[in-house]
Amino acid sequence: MAIEGPLFFFAVFFLAFALASTTEAVKPSHYSMPFNRSSFPADFVFGAGSSAYQCEGAALLYGRGPSIWDTFTKKHPAGKVKEGVNQQGVRFYNNLINELLSNGIIPFVTLFHWDLPQALEDEYGGFLSEKIVEDYREYADFIFKTFGDRVKHWVTINEPSIFTVYGYNGGNFAPGRCSNYVGNCTAGDSAKEPYIVGHHLLFAHAAAVKLYREKYEVSQKGRIGITLVTRWFEPKYNTDANRKAVSRALEFNLGWFLHPITYGDYPPTMRSLLGSRLPKFTKAQSITLKGSIDFLGMNYYTANYVQHTNSNPVNHSYFTDIQATITTHKDGVSIGGPTAVSWLFDYPRGIRELMLYIKNNYKNPPVYITENGFPEANNSTLPVKEALKDSRRIKYLHGHLLYLSKSIKEGVNVKGYYAWAFHDNFEWASGYTIRFGLTYIDFKNNLKRYLKYSAYWLKMFLLN
Repeated sequence: MAIEGPLFFFAVFFLAFALASTTEAVKPSHYSMPFNRSSFPADFVFGAGSSAYQCEGAALLYGRGPSIWDTFTKKHPAGKVKEGVNQQGVRFYNNLINELLSNGIIPFVTLFHWDLPQALEDEYGGFLSEKIVEDYREYADFIFKTFGDRVKHWVTINEPSIFTVYGYNGGNFAPGRCSNYVGNCTAGDSAKEPYIVGHHLLFAHAAAVKLYREKYEVSQKGRIGITLVTRWFEPKYNTDANRKAVSRALEFNLGWFLHPITYGDYPPTMRSLLGSRLPKFTKAQSITLKGSIDFLGMNYYTANYVQHTNSNPVNHSYFTDIQATITTHKDGVSIGGPTAVSWLFDYPRGIRELMLYIKNNYKNPPVYITENGFPEANNSTLPVKEALKDSRRIKYLHGHLLYLSKSIKEGVNVKGYYAWAFHDNFEWASGYTIRFGLTYIDFKNNLKRYLKYSAYWLKMFLLN
C-alpha cells in the first residue's frame, strides 16, 4: 500500500493499451495469433494490476508510518484523516494519476488492499471494531474529494475474504490472529473473528459507496464497486454430497460477501451452519448493503477439488465450517498445470465457469477481472535474458482470456481484464520468492526493469 496518513489504503490498477520498454529486452517470437483483441467487445478494457504496499517500497520515507504488514514482517501517526493529512502522500498520488492520464492510461483505484494503519489496530483492534467504519468513511471522503476529478473507477476493498481468513483464522497474514488450535498465534478466535471482521468490512464498503453516491457521483460521474476473489471448485467425485460441498465452498468464498451485497444478507447455508457466530444485519444495514456496487471486481487464479466431510468439531474454524476437504489433486493427478506455488494450478476453464455462476446466481452484474496471473519462482541463478522467457505465463494468460471470451458470448457482462501483475513485487507471505510480473525487476541491480515475453505477447494481442 501507499503513503499513509489519510492515504493508508491506496492501491492502483493500471489500464494500459500498449506496453513500451525503457530498457533493452528480449523480444519473443509470439507475433501471430488467431485469437486477439478483436475477439472482445470494442469497449472492453485491458490492463495490469499493481498494489501500493507490494510495489512502492520506501516504507520509512516520505511521512509513512507502519501498517499492520510493516509490524507483521506511510502515514500520519494516528492513521486518521481528521488528525492530519500527509501532504507528501497527496503529492505522490496527484503526480502518479496525472502522469498516467497524460500517457493515455486510465487509473482504476482500490482504496483498501490490506495495509491497515497499525495505529488503528493498536487503538481499537482495527476491523475487529465497528469504530473502523467511521474512520474508513472519512478516509474515503478525503480520497474522493482529492482525486475523484480524475479517477472514475473506485474499488472499496480488495479481497475481503483473504484479509479475514488469513489474518484472523490462520494467522499467517497480518495481523496474525488465530486460535491456538489452528496456529501459533498470541491472540485470536478462529471460530468468531473472521466473521466479525468480514461484517465490519461490509459496513465499511457500504459506507464508502453510500458516501460516494450521495456526495460525489453526480459531479464526478464515476463508478464504484468491490473486488472479491474465489477459486472455482469441482466435485472430487461426482456424488450428490460432493456437489453440495461445491456449493458450500462457493458460498463461503464468494457468497460470504457477494450475497449480502446482492440480496442484503449472508447465504442461507452460512446462516444455518454458523448460527450465532455469524453476525446479523439490521433492516437498515441490509438496505444499505443491497445493491451497493456499480460493478464487481473478480480475482481468479485457479481451481480446486472438493469432497464432502462429515464434521462436527469441538474447535471451530473457517475451514472446518465449510464441511469439505479442498484439494488440488484427484487420484494423484493435479487439477491443472503446476506453477511455482503449491496452491495455484493452471485451470483456465474455471474462469468461464465462475463467470456463468455469477451471472446465474448474482443478477449478472458488470464484472472486471481485476487480477489473473501466473507465478514463477525467483531463480537468482538464472540470467536475466533467460528469466524473461516466460512462455508458461503466455499460455496461462491466453487460456484464461480465451475462456473469458467464451463467457461473454454466453451472456456474462464482463467489461474488462487486468493481468496480475504489472511488474514483479512483494507477494505477501511469499515475499520475493515468486514473480507474477509482466515486467522483470532486477532486485540485485538497482531495480532495473525489463519487459518479459508475456508483456510483448500482450502488446501484440492488443494491437492485432
